Amino acid sequence: MRSVKSWGAWMCQATVMVVLTVAFDVHAANGPLDQPLMSKPVQVRFDGMTRQTSVTGEVPSGLCFSFSLPEEWRLTAQGVKSALSDVEIGVSLRSAAELRDMPQPDLASRDAAFLQRDYEELLGRPAQSVSLSSQGGAKRWSATWIDANLPTASRAMTVETLIVPLSNEWVLELSLSGIDTKDAYDSLAQRLLARLKVQGRASCQG
Repeated sequence: MRSVKSWGAWMCQATVMVVLTVAFDVHAANGPLDQPLMSKPVQVRFDGMTRQTSVTGEVPSGLCFSFSLPEEWRLTAQGVKSALSDVEIGVSLRSAAELRDMPQPDLASRDAAFLQRDYEELLGRPAQSVSLSSQGGAKRWSATWIDANLPTASRAMTVETLIVPLSNEWVLELSLSGIDTKDAYDSLAQRLLARLKVQGRASCQG
């Protein structure tokens, strides 16, 4: 785990993070942190007839997850990216074993607290605003840092991720970036959660 202890160093790091910004200053939580690795990269399949892209991934416990997206999306090192825009979705897994030291009562809340702690250690100061809300069966975590020296119009930087419990042992982290408006962000987040399926691994093969 990396940490930054001075505000000057934080500002240097924040400038790097602004590369990930969207118009309303929300950043993917998959940016500067050391991310949990997928056991295998997700699989991405585009159907030219339906103009839909299916995304599937394996979970080490013998499960798989899948969701569909409109139009064509392509595989990246962090997840998937739209072929028609700058929108990206970071996809990562985290195990309950990594979160065992967190005191929160459920796995998704422990993951949110884990992300919060890591970002505050990385940035060297607490967030001015933190939100954790339920959305479907998932949690939506966000944290905001505000400073006059930030190179954004609002002088604020927000990191956010959707946390989806897949089982008692694993959570899925989905981080959206490159989106123009908050309404578009909310729409894509709702679509992801509505289309997300968790099944036995055999259901995602073939």
